[in-house]
Amino acid sequence: MNELRTIRAKSGTNQEGTSAHNRRVIIEAIRLNGPLSRADLARATRLTKQTISNLVEGLEADGLVASEEVVRGGRGQPSTPYRLVPEGAFALGVQIDRHLTRLVAVDLMGQEVARAVANLPPGGPVEGCKLILRLIETMRADLTRRIPESAHRLAGLGLAMPGPFGLAPSDDETWMMAEWQAFPLVETLAAGTGLATSLQNDATACAAAERMNGSADGLDHAVCIYFGYGIGAGLILGGELYTGSNRNAGEIGMVLFSRGGAPSPLEHRSSLASLFQHLGLDSATTEAYAEVERRTLADDPRILDWLAGAAADMRQAVHMVETIFDPQTVILSGSAPEPLAKRLFDAMFPLIPSNADRPGRTLPRLQLGMIGPWAVALGAAAEPIRRAFDPRFSAILKTAS
Repeated sequence: MNELRTIRAKSGTNQEGTSAHNRRVIIEAIRLNGPLSRADLARATRLTKQTISNLVEGLEADGLVASEEVVRGGRGQPSTPYRLVPEGAFALGVQIDRHLTRLVAVDLMGQEVARAVANLPPGGPVEGCKLILRLIETMRADLTRRIPESAHRLAGLGLAMPGPFGLAPSDDETWMMAEWQAFPLVETLAAGTGLATSLQNDATACAAAERMNGSADGLDHAVCIYFGYGIGAGLILGGELYTGSNRNAGEIGMVLFSRGGAPSPLEHRSSLASLFQHLGLDSATTEAYAEVERRTLADDPRILDWLAGAAADMRQAVHMVETIFDPQTVILSGSAPEPLAKRLFDAMFPLIPSNADRPGRTLPRLQLGMIGPWAVALGAAAEPIRRAFDPRFSAILKTAS
């Protein structure tokens, strides 16, 4: 028997794929604008009134939208606005860091409804996954008691951990979680939870959070520079998160920078991990974060010295991503202590002139976004919501779920 020939082609679409995409378009329109009538939706999306009526009825039957009180007045007919139902869907997000894990649950609007945190046990990913599964089981049971409909409205499980992914094991374990990366993490947690599960790096997770409820909400082109234990960039290109062929797009922490000496990776010089090393702090403890915050607020000279060099590097990073990606704005976000991130943000100005310096800008070149220890976990939870409900090209394809 002859083997089937591999033929390169894009997937086609059909009526179901088009309908799925249009549902997503309506959901996004209401999320971005607030309650909208069928006439508003038809005008904004350029779909026919009959198509809008059919789609809204389906979304209402699925518990994703609900009608509000009829609006009367004016010269037109009374209209009925439709809003999103927060309890229409839920998702779980897990951040796996080097020494601990955070778990959050969010609703359809991306608002947090539950959280948990625990130190990772000895034993690597085998024991770590057992702990994560126990945390998830406990949270799901608690959600079911509080919000009974959540039991059958979970859109999925999002995971986030430091990248880059798929590289050869590194001797520098400070920067990579090689043992976790070699472990079948997605498969293990998907099997243990029965949920559709996906993995992204922590910078992409922060970008997902910014796009759902942060400074990138409603933007089609933005770069989120992640400032945490490491450094990365989450890319929002053409209205979608771009992760690259191996989920390693935006790994700017590995770009070589120089301050007059031998070049070294950006995150070896200007990340939170590099500051821990500079101060001689043990990054395996949460006390290190608290100590950095305390010293920042006290204007510790060693913090200020490190900030000067880090700000110079980060100015270069902003110039680089502006030149390559031409975003509407660059957003500094991450899991560093908030006082430190704010000091770094302020020290990055004035920015280096770039092609982003143009008349008629409506957004600043650089903004401060979500900062804090839960930003990554929230972004991980936003991914299943995004995958299920945001307009995406793949939603039109026959292979789309």
